[in-house]
Amino acid sequence: MSLHCYARWRLLALTALISACLGSFAANAQTTWPTRPIRIVVPYAPGGITDSVARISAPKIQEALGQSVLVENRLGNGGALATEYVARSAPDGYTLLMGSAAPQTLNQFIQKLGYDGLRDFAPVSLINTNPLVLMANPSLPVANVRELIALARSQPGRLNFAGAGGLTQFSGEIFKHMAGIDIVYVPYKGGAPATAAAVAGDTQLTFANYSDALPQMRAGKLRALGITSARRFAQSPEVPTIAEAGVPGYVVDSWNGLFAPAATPVDIVNRISMAVQQGFRDPALRHRMEEIGATPVGDSPEQFRALVQAELIKWGQFVRDTGIRVEQ
Repeated sequence: MSLHCYARWRLLALTALISACLGSFAANAQTTWPTRPIRIVVPYAPGGITDSVARISAPKIQEALGQSVLVENRLGNGGALATEYVARSAPDGYTLLMGSAAPQTLNQFIQKLGYDGLRDFAPVSLINTNPLVLMANPSLPVANVRELIALARSQPGRLNFAGAGGLTQFSGEIFKHMAGIDIVYVPYKGGAPATAAAVAGDTQLTFANYSDALPQMRAGKLRALGITSARRFAQSPEVPTIAEAGVPGYVVDSWNGLFAPAATPVDIVNRISMAVQQGFRDPALRHRMEEIGATPVGDSPEQFRALVQAELIKWGQFVRDTGIRVEQ
């Protein structure tokens, strides 16, 4: 063997050895993962729907993975601060995001963000869906959606609704657009304060997450006029959908889902997803979710990615077609 051939052979052999070692290291890292606590970052304050489903889900994920799972709240910029933080985190499976519909999809089209809701993330599993509820202060002389539309048309710009940005505002903007009415948005810093404002009569209407709406509905402090989902909600079957109550075609669904940073190894993403799916087979967990107005899901990364892509297409098209703009 010539000296040239021998040197070339040594180089190829060394390259193969390094590749094998790196592959073995990566495989071993994924086999032993997780070796330390995992964080689920929530973009909103404790007590809301996103925080609640994270805290209900975390023990089951912890049980399946055999490692502590902690919930951390990072507030700011309508959920964008925490969402960007996770997007920029190491793609090692130790920092996850309990994402929600607005920061992940809708907000891409109505404000400047430091992340892409799909490209910068690896979808893990859809955790839940939940509707919003259009509610009125009892002092407002309307008993249903049709009466509300008639009143708003007779008093353009005189009625108002409380929200906390994102879907709580956009639900109202879509309602206004589809019903051809003018009602004024009044911003609050959270869903609970917005709902409280409607209870106090500071605003006349609100679009609230079902979890915020339910106690006020039960206490008779607010009147439920319609629900934003395509079908009536099983826990409040007496409340009609907004579509059937007077605005045909109206549908707005909220959701929460678990995301990892983009480039997180597929094996790790799949392990977390399987942990979610396994945990969500527990009837007790499902019951706890349903009690707060969330419909538990727990699907695959591929199914969740398809949902996010569809939502991005839907909201992008709607914003382009209508020119709707909301508070930033």
